Amino acid sequence: MREQLIKAMKVSKVLEIVYQAKDGSISQRNIRVLSIKGDAVFAYCYLRNKKRIFHIEQLLAAFPVRTRQRRIG
Repeated sequence: MREQLIKAMKVSKVLEIVYQAKDGSISQRNIRVLSIKGDAVFAYCYLRNKKRIFHIEQLLAAFPVRTRQRRIG
């Protein structure tokens, strides 16, 4: 998981994550990883529209967000 986060950070790619909060609630969010320090991921969260901290051990899944490409012709 860490390698995927680092790779996304290097190319400034948006990830869709499934995250389990400390209270057990699960959310799905789109994030842009800003930095990683230890087990903390500092990211911009598009759900909350602000910077948030996520803990790697609480990330259940992470996928690159696909953007639809427009076909010409």
